[in-house]
Amino acid sequence: MDTMKTKTVILVLFLSLIVTASYAQEKSKKQLRAERKIEKEKQIASLVDAKEFVFIGRTALGQGFRSIDLTTNSNYVEFKPDKIKSEMPFFGRAYSGVAYGSRDGGLNFEGSPKEFTVEKGRKTYQIKTTVKGDTDVYQLFLSVSSGGNATLTINSNNRSSISYNGEIRPIEKKEVK
Repeated sequence: MDTMKTKTVILVLFLSLIVTASYAQEKSKKQLRAERKIEKEKQIASLVDAKEFVFIGRTALGQGFRSIDLTTNSNYVEFKPDKIKSEMPFFGRAYSGVAYGSRDGGLNFEGSPKEFTVEKGRKTYQIKTTVKGDTDVYQLFLSVSSGGNATLTINSNNRSSISYNGEIRPIEKKEVK
């Protein structure tokens, strides 16, 4: 009988050791997740502070339209302190100055930003700027969460307002061959 008690005690100790080890491992996963989150927040803060990043849209929300998936379309707005370049699709109403049936149906423009402001909130950044393109003036309002998710609204003199949900990322350096 004593050997049976000894085996039972050893089994209970072994099981408690396994449970404790798995709990400690789970805790380290939480710590790793928290560390990755902090690292991402630092990266986003440095991108916004430098005013140099790219917005990639996942969905478009035109006025009166449903959400439109953009993951299969190439789209971006590249923000730099001296230049903003946009190649975003447009779904909405054009008023004047936009040629009917033109191949350039998107919000494609490039120009120097005017009044490029960044306001830091508790967990978000509010970025506002105005860009004069070749044929229109665009107001850009970008709200960025500390995790990098973002909402971009573009107002134009000749088109209805449109919003995009997406994220900001570092600008990829192009290789020179």
